[in-house]
Order: sequence, then C-alpha cells, then structure tokens
Amino acid sequence: MQNIKKIDETKTGHVQLMETDNPLDIRYDHIFKAVFTKDTPASKGALSGLISALIGRKVIVETIMANEPPIINDSDRRIRFDIACKALSGELVNIEMSFNPGLNELAKIEYYASRQFSGQDIQGKDKDYADLVETFQIAIVDKEVFFPDEALVHTFLYYDPIHRISFKGKTRIIMVELLKTDGLIDKPIHEMDSSEKWSVFFQYLTNKEKRATINEILEREEEIAMAGETLIHISRNEIEQARLTSELKYVLDMQDARVSFERKGRVEGREEGMKEGRYERNTEIARNLLAKGSTPEFVHEITGLPLETIIKIQTSM
Repeated sequence: MQNIKKIDETKTGHVQLMETDNPLDIRYDHIFKAVFTKDTPASKGALSGLISALIGRKVIVETIMANEPPIINDSDRRIRFDIACKALSGELVNIEMSFNPGLNELAKIEYYASRQFSGQDIQGKDKDYADLVETFQIAIVDKEVFFPDEALVHTFLYYDPIHRISFKGKTRIIMVELLKTDGLIDKPIHEMDSSEKWSVFFQYLTNKEKRATINEILEREEEIAMAGETLIHISRNEIEQARLTSELKYVLDMQDARVSFERKGRVEGREEGMKEGRYERNTEIARNLLAKGSTPEFVHEITGLPLETIIKIQTSM
C-alpha cells in the first residue's frame, strides 16, 4: 500500500491515485461487484453512497443478499453480476453494471425489476399488500445510449402518459448512461451533483489524462473515496487481481468469439444468414458455458440469448 497518498484527514477523501497506479476497470461488471460487495466498512459505505446518489435520498445498506456461491477456480462460473441488497429503512435494491449491454437490455432490466417486487414474501396471517416495500432496479450502462435526450440518469415508474397521472407505485427502474459523461468531464467538480461525480469516476477512472479530475472527486466525496480505496487494494493484491483478471479474460474471450463470428457472418452471408449463424454460434457458446456450470443469467449476459432459450438448452443437456 506504499503508493497510496494520504491526504489531509480534515478533508472528505482519504486516498488519491498516484501516477504509477493502474487500477482495474470498475466498469467491468465482475470488478464492479468485487468493489461493492466486500465485507468491509469502506465497501458497504461506497455502496450506500452510490445508491443514495441515484435514488436521491440517504440510504444505508443493511444487508447484501448473496445470489451465487463464491468463485473458487476458473471452472466454477456460477455467477450473476448484479448486487442485491436491502436498505436499513427496508427498501430492496438491485444494482448492476453493464459494460457491454445486450440488444435486449431494457427487457432484461424490466424483467428483473418485476421479479424483485413480486418476489417479496407477504404470505402469513399478519401480512398483506401494505407490507410490500419500495424496490429499485438500477442499471449503469456503457457503450450504448438508449434514450435520445442528454439526461445522464433516468428514473422510470408506472405512469399514465395520456392523463399525466402517476400510479404512485413502489417499483422504480433507474438507468445511468455513462456515455453521456462526455459532456461532463470538463465541468467544475463543485458544480456536479452526486450522480454526475459517480458517473465520471466510473467512466474516467482508468484514464490517466483525467487523473487530476478523479483525484479531486476522491478528495471531495467520501463514499467515492471508499470505492477508490477498495479498488486500489484489489488492484494491488496479486491473488485477487489474478482472479479478477482471469474472470475478465474469460468474459472477453466469450465476447470476442461472438463478435468475431458476427463479423465473419457479415462478410460471408446475407442478413438472414447472419442471424441464423449468430444464433447457432451463441447456442454453441451457451452449451459450453452451461456444461461448465454457468447460470442461465450469466450465459444470457455473454450470448444475448433469451433466458427461455437458455433454460431449454440446459434442460435438453
């Protein structure tokens, strides 16, 4: 930890990135999850701060619900990249980083939002629908822009667009589009809101040309500094870095296989042929991943195949 620069303890932040630091890219979802689910005050504080910034009110994470066993080695790929947690005030939050969102990303987000709300246990003689708590499905996406405006963060809820009346439901979908930080990076830090600072941190963390901006954010924002501290520790821990790098290689290899096949298809076949070839290749990749113990959700992340198709493939194996 000799390269972590300690700064004035009277200020908000406690760490700075040095010139020699090469932190892992937190936009990769498994690294994102590693940073925000460690059993440390810094990790939990960072997660609370991130959720608070996006929801718009103070939230303290009480419990992180494990949704898969830990990865022991490269053959153990039973993983989902979302973080499911419960706030001290009762809200249920599911948050995910999608560095390479799929074609069906919006449908996937809506699917998990509905599952999260309907999955609450209100059975029993002492419970009723009033016991349902607010749920938040948060998706931070990169590489794609889904909405045509310039807004960085969108919050969706049930709403009648004709009569302009809110349903006042307890389900929220929040989306952050990191590509829209391009217009923010030169904005003075003191003029950024919390969600903008978090987004700039995610998008430019590994960009050494913007390191002064990132360090100013780390100095000003305690919860972001907690995330930075956790990531620096992970990046400098040889064993943990090796594990995460191995996981990253696995993900990138699968993506490379898919993209390479799609490019080949564009050259060799017509559009219909490309669709069929892409489906066949993704089906092959899905079978290989399932054979190695991957969950249908993880296979969906890599291949983009519908969950129903992946489950059918799994059942037929």
